[in-house]
Amino acid sequence: MSEYTENVAFIDLAAQQAGIRDKLDVAIKAVLDHGQYIMGPEVKAFETELCTFTGANHALGCANGTDALSLVLMAWGIGRGDAVFVPSFTYVATAEAPAQLGATVFFVDVLEDTFNLDAESLKQAVVEAKQQGLTPAAVIPVDLFGQPCDYYSIEAVARESGLKILIDGAQSFGASYHGNRVGSLGDATTTSFFPAKPLGCYGDGGAVFTNDDELADLVNSLRLHGKGDMKYDNVRIGMNSRLDTIQAAILLEKLKIFPQELAARDQIAQRYTQSLNETFHTPTLIDGVASAWAQYTLRVSDRTSLQGRLKEQNIPSVVYYPLALSQQAGYQSYPSVSTGVAVSETLSGQVMSLPMHPYLKNSVEQHIIDQMLAG
Repeated sequence: MSEYTENVAFIDLAAQQAGIRDKLDVAIKAVLDHGQYIMGPEVKAFETELCTFTGANHALGCANGTDALSLVLMAWGIGRGDAVFVPSFTYVATAEAPAQLGATVFFVDVLEDTFNLDAESLKQAVVEAKQQGLTPAAVIPVDLFGQPCDYYSIEAVARESGLKILIDGAQSFGASYHGNRVGSLGDATTTSFFPAKPLGCYGDGGAVFTNDDELADLVNSLRLHGKGDMKYDNVRIGMNSRLDTIQAAILLEKLKIFPQELAARDQIAQRYTQSLNETFHTPTLIDGVASAWAQYTLRVSDRTSLQGRLKEQNIPSVVYYPLALSQQAGYQSYPSVSTGVAVSETLSGQVMSLPMHPYLKNSVEQHIIDQMLAG
């Protein structure tokens, strides 16, 4: 048994900051010195680095991950009468973006082993959306907890049905699918730079990735109030969604150490799985993927009791998410596939996430493992 009495950090941003604080101070000072706080040179530099990292032709920073989703949907002209297919087991932002544009959110189920969108459920939902007089317009697969979805299966359904694929990569930036980085997949991909994400800033931030030149031009216009060739010529209804220059400066420094952090996350996940897989339903990775391990999430039978025991040992745990979206009051009026979203609803009562960050010491992880197995 390990011995550890200090409080365990669920996500240790302080440890990361300590390693690069001098570089962050220089980067922030540079922004303060030149004074271009909105759309300054660091924003463009960061977008260029994002393209290099992901392999996408275009990367456009914006205010947050939710806005990123909205910007793409707006560029595609999605609104009333359109069905946008969303997994029921995800964070609310995935459904919020199309709902705010007047589209009909159509819930589909997820797979029990990966927590990601079930292509067969999507296929059935497309048929039913048409029967309800809706136009199937887009699907938003979510790379939950850092693992990319099975995009070959999803693309087969989407292409047959004429659906646009908007990948919600809020938790999977840095992951890859059959050698392709998240950001270079689908018709467009979005991500979030919320502080707790694998690549996070010190505030809000997000980005849109695409290889479509026309879509990139539209998103660029839309994030700047729908501007045309000049600032005061607004050629479409847009929104105010820009990535702050200071946040871009911070992210540039964090991106430099990101590959090493991804490798550390993977090693931590492997140790968890090797120790816990005989007792718990540990995460399952599909062939050909590398996860960003935004969270290490497993399924447990008595979550309340286990969380209580961990808390007594100063170990935090978090439930993402305690209610499926189709069960939440704000979204109960939207349709779900007739075959149901039972897996989503079941998972919401079983999942639990353990501390996961690149600076989790082996001794601390062993303490967590020991306490998980102590019951």
